[in-house]
Amino acid sequence: QVQLVESGGGLVQAGGSLRLTCAASGGTFSGYYMGWFRDAPGKDREFVTAINWSGGNTDYADSVKGRFTISRDNAKNTVYLQMNSLKPEDTAVYYCAAVLGLTSVQAMSRLPLIAIDNWGQGTQVTVSS
Repeated sequence: QVQLVESGGGLVQAGGSLRLTCAASGGTFSGYYMGWFRDAPGKDREFVTAINWSGGNTDYADSVKGRFTISRDNAKNTVYLQMNSLKPEDTAVYYCAAVLGLTSVQAMSRLPLIAIDNWGQGTQVTVSS
């Protein structure tokens, strides 16, 4: 099991930027595929983006492509989510997730949420119009 702690959320105006950070501890970080999910008001938790163990492959939900960028630093046991051109509909609690055993980064978006057993506590992102 790996422990995940998110930070970097806050209130931002539409069109602004935020960078979320997820710090991992207690596991072999470089072995995990990492992802970001979000809980928007009144909606189920949805996939946002994922990155493979090396950082060489990424996947994005269509709603954030071209605006969000995921990256990782295995030396620091950290994954980042750079969010640009934020929209009010990006308002949500953002959760970091860690998964072992995937064979492709695209697989994370197809995982049942119950199959992900490493979650952070979440960080609130609010985008005002």
